[in-house]
Amino acid sequence: MRLFTAFFFALALNLSAHTQQLVLPGDYPDPSVVKIGDTYWASATTSNWFPAYPILKSKDLVNWTTVTHVFPDKMPEWADYYFWAPEITYENGKVYIYYSAHKRNGNLCIGIASADRPEGPYTDHGPIICQEVGSIDAFPMRDKNGKLYMIWKEDANSVGKPTPIWIQELNEARTALTGEKKELFRNEAPWEANLVEGVSMMRHGDYYYAFYAGAGCCGAGCTYAGGVARAKDLLGPWEKYNKNPVLIPGGDWICPGHGTPIEKDGRYYFMYHAYDKNTNVFTGRQGLIMEFRFTPDGWIEFVPGRISADVAAQPVSDEFRGRTLSMDWQRTVFQNATWSMGGGELQLNALPGIGAFMGQKILKGDYTATTAIRTKRSSAAAGLSAIGDEKNLITAFLDNGVVTVMQVKDGKETELFRKPVATKSKTWLRMQVTGGKSIRFLWSRNGKDFSPVHDQPINAAYLPPWDRAVRAGLVSKGVAGTQAVFDRFNLKY
Repeated sequence: MRLFTAFFFALALNLSAHTQQLVLPGDYPDPSVVKIGDTYWASATTSNWFPAYPILKSKDLVNWTTVTHVFPDKMPEWADYYFWAPEITYENGKVYIYYSAHKRNGNLCIGIASADRPEGPYTDHGPIICQEVGSIDAFPMRDKNGKLYMIWKEDANSVGKPTPIWIQELNEARTALTGEKKELFRNEAPWEANLVEGVSMMRHGDYYYAFYAGAGCCGAGCTYAGGVARAKDLLGPWEKYNKNPVLIPGGDWICPGHGTPIEKDGRYYFMYHAYDKNTNVFTGRQGLIMEFRFTPDGWIEFVPGRISADVAAQPVSDEFRGRTLSMDWQRTVFQNATWSMGGGELQLNALPGIGAFMGQKILKGDYTATTAIRTKRSSAAAGLSAIGDEKNLITAFLDNGVVTVMQVKDGKETELFRKPVATKSKTWLRMQVTGGKSIRFLWSRNGKDFSPVHDQPINAAYLPPWDRAVRAGLVSKGVAGTQAVFDRFNLKY
């Protein structure tokens, strides 16, 4: 392992900090991209956050806007969590999303949804591949004769086995696989460690090229990197590049992988995810692009170059105008969180226990989140929170003239601090976070002069789940029929 780490470090020195370009700040794992007309469209993993699978658009591959979600209102009936690895494709006037999710009372399966236009609405066609140990990371590809195939990973690393990449013919209606599946390749090279996954393909010249990821995708101890394989026939034999991995840590980014190749103005780019080496798991796997080219000997190499400057982290200012909630807000698939809006207020209906919560992605490790609470209109405890998932949160609640800081760790709730405060009809809570994991809560009667709720910072290092990042958000805690009322939420970096 020491030699492997040293090898990676030496390779990383060859990639400048200006090679890997940030285009999707925040938690956007497994990004996929396709060009439709003169516009690029993308999606990414949402895991256990909902709505599932954002649909984003861009004219330049750099500046992206969220337009909708594949599943904006309710989950597909067959699935319950782990909404992973969407692959967005376009063919014959129709958009197809191939995605992975956990089947109710089952394992990971691959499903398909479609729409007549990228903005949706999308129709779900249910699961199409469900192997015993799980099936993920689907990618459609046609052979030289136009025959349609599905490529995917058998998730055997979940039971300590090798991970074959399979191919099988897919009917034109995208409703069933036909014929027999065939293995293309599996994890055999030392750098690939316990898996290969996230295969995407393109055809260029005499070859089909498979971009794939290997080793550990997620968490602070990640070892992810990207490789390439090629074949003159889609069914193989497939040859892995002897210079793999070709996508490696560099500059500010570590553990790169799982993406899609795309062409722009006659040049080739790869959109993928990686962790910021400083904020790491707290900001999650962010969306990057890097240029690549084909070598004289028929392989690919990533090259220095940029389309433009990195996309900067933008502040959030939500005054809850209108009747619909911003698409930047996310909730957990494990709660039936409900709300209403009106008069410049968000009324978040309470749940008992840890409370009903919703959050926004964090784009940097140092940030300040502030909310204004309608004290007299709130019948539930109103909270400002750093959210890992439904079992890991740190929240400051305002209720009946008292601010209480509660920690939920592995589902166990503990009171950390309690402070009586002199509230008005509107009272502010603020959360100051440093390095992604050091938290201080403050309160104010006027939104300008803030006082600390506690003296010692709270260590929130435990919050991020293995495959997700922290959110800053709002919580409503109480019995059924009560609600917390918020009239604004700000997030600054």
